[in-house]
Amino acid sequence: MCQEVGETGASPGAGLWPQPGPSPLVPHPSCPGFYVTLVVTRWWNQYESLPWPDRLMSQVSGFVEGKDEQGRLLRRTLIRYAILGQVLILRSVSTAVFKRFPTLLHLVRAGFMTNEEYKHLQKLGLPHNSFWVPWVWFANLSMKAYVGGRIRDTVLLQSMINEMCTLRTQCGHLYAYDWISIPLVYTQVVTVAVYSFFLACLVGRQFLNPAKNYPGHEMDLVVPVFTILQFLFYMGWLKVAEQLINPFGEDDDDFETNWIIDRNLQVSLLSVDEMHQDLPPMERDMYWNEAEPQPPYTAASVQYRRPSFLGSTFNISLDKEDMEFQSNEDDEDEENPGGIIGRFLGLQSTDHHPPRTDSKTKLLSKKDPYLEGHKAKQEDNAWKLKGLDTFRATPLFERPGYHSAPQTPLSHTPMVFPPEQSAASKPYLVTGDGHSREHQTKRKTVEFNLNIPKESPTGRTRKHHLDQGPTNTHTTRKEHVEPHATLENRSVHLNQELYPPCL
Repeated sequence: MCQEVGETGASPGAGLWPQPGPSPLVPHPSCPGFYVTLVVTRWWNQYESLPWPDRLMSQVSGFVEGKDEQGRLLRRTLIRYAILGQVLILRSVSTAVFKRFPTLLHLVRAGFMTNEEYKHLQKLGLPHNSFWVPWVWFANLSMKAYVGGRIRDTVLLQSMINEMCTLRTQCGHLYAYDWISIPLVYTQVVTVAVYSFFLACLVGRQFLNPAKNYPGHEMDLVVPVFTILQFLFYMGWLKVAEQLINPFGEDDDDFETNWIIDRNLQVSLLSVDEMHQDLPPMERDMYWNEAEPQPPYTAASVQYRRPSFLGSTFNISLDKEDMEFQSNEDDEDEENPGGIIGRFLGLQSTDHHPPRTDSKTKLLSKKDPYLEGHKAKQEDNAWKLKGLDTFRATPLFERPGYHSAPQTPLSHTPMVFPPEQSAASKPYLVTGDGHSREHQTKRKTVEFNLNIPKESPTGRTRKHHLDQGPTNTHTTRKEHVEPHATLENRSVHLNQELYPPCL
């Protein structure tokens, strides 16, 4: 057999070590890994789907009132219906529970169900699983207790019904997990892949026949460490998946379903019957007047006492110089960096900002009111002259106060012209007749003569263009002597020339 392996070109290993290079028979570790992950996730979800009636029994004990025989009967019957629904579903999915209660009569004998309840259950005659029937009884009996005044408010009733629905949903999950299992093909593929891989390793990782004396293949006895690790991992994963695939069996690692039934029945009946309104007397605790109670530690646990965690930044230590606040002068130097770097970064300098003055500076500085007023007047006149030149250099349609139409002004704020200084600096304005005229110091306003016969807009516009000349027959000029006339009248005159009014 060894000769055939060497002659057929199989992996001629020098020892028990695997030869380099990929092998088509080696399964990827993700193949059994994915399978085990699926099985473990399914196993844990089934455990979380086990119905534990602890929350429901607390609500039944607190919400259903009455210490008489009727109230006690209501509470015990409600919680018994919940336990009966749990037993019916576990009897359907667990082998151990089914062996304990093989028929419904065994449930009657065990006290989980009465004879009348058994008759009602048999009378339904449904071909389906009837684990949901006790939950329907629970809902109807809860409503009956509310109508009878045993449950005070609908909020309490709704809370109890919601908890009942949660347990019913968990029972439905167990039924679905038992019905829909992992596909058998997936399990078979993983099992065949693992077993075939180690079968190939058993043959391909042996020595060649030493009697043939193949060059470079002398006998070298070593321990196959990696092969042993692969066997432990792959076969271990496969055995774990086989054990966890059905947690409701009879293995030692399966769920103790019979113990769960016994425990739930005992604590449920105890909580709704003997513990109903059975409270210990209220007393002051030992930390009654202490703002910060300090529970004691034993000698064995005092080493685990830790101070409160305040945050990771509380461990930072700073020098005394770093904890001092900076002055306002340092802040101004940092906020207004100058020089070439500041201009390159687009930072503004402090040249255009007015100097900051406080109350002390104002009191210490003595200024002449006459000189200050004269200086302010000069600055005002210079600003007005500069604004006049800028306004005259601006096109007509970009000037402030210009009306795009006689009815829709763009700006309601008139501009005030300062008086002109000298006749030499007076600009000239070209009028429509081609003659240039000097602007007079006295401003002229335009008043429209609205007593114009009504005409069509087309004829009025054409007539206006024909009659336009050095003098306008529809306007009357009046001279005023105010040296500071506003721009509003001038804007009206310009709009009259461009957009004649249509009356």
